[in-house]
Amino acid sequence: MQRDKDGGVPSVSSPSSRVRYRKRSSEASQETPKTNGGHLLVDDRNKYKSMRTRVWSSIWMIGGFIFILYMGHLYIWAMIVVIQIYMARELFNLLRRTHEAKELPGFRLLNWHFFFTAMVYVYGRFMSRQLVNTVSSDKVLYQPISNLIKYHMLICYCLYITGFVWFILTLKRKLYKYQFGQYAWTHMILFVVFAQSSFTVGNIFEGIFWFLLPALLIVINDIGAYFCGFFFGRTPLIEVSPKKTWEGFIGASVTTIISAFLLANLLGRFQWLTCQRKDLSTGWLSCDPGPMFKPKHYSLEGWMPSWFPWKEVSVLPVQKHALAYGLFASSIAPFGGFFASGFKRAFKIKDFGDSIPGHGGITDRMDCQVFSLVCVPRAGGVTIGGFILNGSCSVAIVL
Repeated sequence: MQRDKDGGVPSVSSPSSRVRYRKRSSEASQETPKTNGGHLLVDDRNKYKSMRTRVWSSIWMIGGFIFILYMGHLYIWAMIVVIQIYMARELFNLLRRTHEAKELPGFRLLNWHFFFTAMVYVYGRFMSRQLVNTVSSDKVLYQPISNLIKYHMLICYCLYITGFVWFILTLKRKLYKYQFGQYAWTHMILFVVFAQSSFTVGNIFEGIFWFLLPALLIVINDIGAYFCGFFFGRTPLIEVSPKKTWEGFIGASVTTIISAFLLANLLGRFQWLTCQRKDLSTGWLSCDPGPMFKPKHYSLEGWMPSWFPWKEVSVLPVQKHALAYGLFASSIAPFGGFFASGFKRAFKIKDFGDSIPGHGGITDRMDCQVFSLVCVPRAGGVTIGGFILNGSCSVAIVL
């Protein structure tokens, strides 16, 4: 409807004509600028409900984790394998398209074939010694297991070539871009997620301590950042993760470094955590803890006033390494979480999955762990993927 210029009686406009109204500057909606600090958890009405859900699910996870630790090295390895499978499933589904998947029956199975190949390759390298020690007294199994280890690289190569040929044979016209994208995506998952997380297995069999301490510090850093940001967060830290704040980052760093020093002293006194496991058995362990776990006593006389109750302190040498890792876990490991946050924003998703109430998927909880457990401080230097780097080690040896 339009009004005539002189009378104001509405006249019917032709169907082809359209009237467009533009908002005047006075009619424009006045949007209140949202600062990152005002949008944080401090003013969120649902924050306490979210926190309760998160806390309860965390308690269940911690209880299950403690039980698996009590069961021993083999069960911890099994837990890591289950976590890797869940992470791979969440990430495989991220780029899956229903229409293309229906036209490529069995193509999803190809992703898991490459996953299985990577598992055979990585765990065959890390656990060959434990496997041989387990079957060394069994005359029936020893020979076939020895042959498998001897031809391990050949078996892995054949498995990969089989997958490669399988992929080429499944190529379909008009789906090339999707299929090659899936092929690259699968290899990225295996490299970034599976390969790095598998390095933790080598640390487990060197002693649960070298797995447990880094894992706990990452959890402590995550919890510290959450609560410090929850109560004090005002200043935004990084654009890719708007709810992360400098207050949370600094508070978590201080908490993590202090906890590293104290936890190393506590955990280093249990032989169950410090002894190596040289086979795949599940029995109790007893061993010489080694110089890294033997306490050294330092006198406080002359350093503290006379009324101070303690005259000396007992410190484990491993606590110095724990301080180094505490610094690493608080300053570098969070960037694994930032990487995951940017990744989710790129794909416009909130979480990778919904396996854990209040936390999202397994990948959402393991993002920092995957990138940090590769680098673990151990006697003689820093361990990267099972290699101990000290002053006499060159890059060529590591490679």
